[in-house]
Amino acid sequence: MANARRGDVAVTIGGETWTLRITLGALAELEDALCAEDLGALAARLAEGRLKARDLVSILGAALRGGGREISDAEIAALPLEHGLEPLARAAMEALARAFGTAGEGAGNPPPARA
Repeated sequence: MANARRGDVAVTIGGETWTLRITLGALAELEDALCAEDLGALAARLAEGRLKARDLVSILGAALRGGGREISDAEIAALPLEHGLEPLARAAMEALARAFGTAGEGAGNPPPARA
């Protein structure tokens, strides 16, 4: 179950609710995957708002693994997009915003994004 105080974001994929969590390990993984020199460069890269599909796969993979799911990027790339790409992208960006402290405080735990 997603815990907003811990930075978790719930996302529903294929009828199952999964937890996205950006941990320190997830951030390190993203630095490598997105070729960012450091956390500042990673934040700047993400703030551009221009993501490739490969970037989204990397973000979702790191966040899902941070949330306790053992899943490979190849498995993430094969996930169904039942409700389109936008709910997955929105959930991934919300997880990152919470990790970097830019999400709205006291927002509670929003309903799961559906993909």
